[in-house]
Amino acid sequence: MKAAVYEGPRTVTVKEVPDARIEHPCDILVKITTTNICGSDLHMYEGRTSFETGRSMGHENLGEVVEVGSAVSKVEVGDHVVLPFNVACGFCKQCEQGLTNYCLTMQPEPSLAGAAYGFAEMGPYQGGQAEYLRVPYGDFNALRLGEDAVERQNDYVMLADVFPTGYHATEMAGVSPGDQTLVYGAGPVGLMAAYSAMLRGAGRVWVADHQQDRLRKAEEIGAVAIDTTREDPAEVVKEATLGLGADNGCECVGYQAHDPGGQEDAALTLNGLIDSVRFTGSLGVVGVFLPEDPGAAEAQGELAAQGRIPFDYGLMWFKGQRMGTGQAPVKRYNRALRDLIASGRAEPGFIVSHELSLDEAPSAYAHFDNRDEGWTKVVLHPDGHG
Repeated sequence: MKAAVYEGPRTVTVKEVPDARIEHPCDILVKITTTNICGSDLHMYEGRTSFETGRSMGHENLGEVVEVGSAVSKVEVGDHVVLPFNVACGFCKQCEQGLTNYCLTMQPEPSLAGAAYGFAEMGPYQGGQAEYLRVPYGDFNALRLGEDAVERQNDYVMLADVFPTGYHATEMAGVSPGDQTLVYGAGPVGLMAAYSAMLRGAGRVWVADHQQDRLRKAEEIGAVAIDTTREDPAEVVKEATLGLGADNGCECVGYQAHDPGGQEDAALTLNGLIDSVRFTGSLGVVGVFLPEDPGAAEAQGELAAQGRIPFDYGLMWFKGQRMGTGQAPVKRYNRALRDLIASGRAEPGFIVSHELSLDEAPSAYAHFDNRDEGWTKVVLHPDGHG
């Protein structure tokens, strides 16, 4: 089968790899019809993680079940399913608490927790930017879709990661009806956080970024765009709130944050959020931060390479703020968000800018990594159908 394979920094090729197959009675085999390039894929694409060469990429996956293991009892051949990027067992201590993002069973390293498809340090699982994908514990991990699954793939595939992740940011931030919420980052996750805040009834949502095309997307859904090349988000928000700041906020950028001039600063958006949110406000941080960053020594310094950043904890403590962090437990949210899509209440596919074939993955990665104008979210169709 064909797959998009990481060959080294900024090099992805599409080539033949061993066929995905059933390896355990609880596995299912999915023919991938829609798979996304995620912003977190770019950390690996740029060589800023320990991701191994020769592995296929892709953790935002949707497709049709073509084979099931002998122990699978719910999912059937022919079902259309979307797959949480979390690979989870469903029965460990973490999964029983709904923390499928920190599954203990599927992570082979005893001192770690959490597993994912095609992701650095999160187990050996191949990615879904491929024609087929093996899904462990298919009854637990696969979310079945309704009759509109094929025609609304661009909406439903967002349930694999970015929609639940954006929603998770608003959950950790405690966004409530009438709140004023600030989102740092207008990439796919930031846009989903802003969209989720509105679904939760936020009265006003600001989105801060310096990418003009992404800010326009934010305005299309009713958010107030803050262009960081011209304005300081903290000043804008405080001026609009009698100096108090936003009720809560979401950090959706992560450790490769950089200013409009291109200077990297891992703490830039995190500290901006602390400054922008009021006393006793809550912060939801879903932007990726890692304990090691091989590229940070040159870009930011030795401490950043060890995952240590100049975080304004003193100000956060003084303001009595609360912070939630980490990857999203997708299964906590994906069923309810699926039903919002099915009912027409949510259409997260609005972020899609390009639908391409799997063979076009190398150029798609290059454009998305360059933040080229208009490349806000890339969807690949390994089955050749858009």
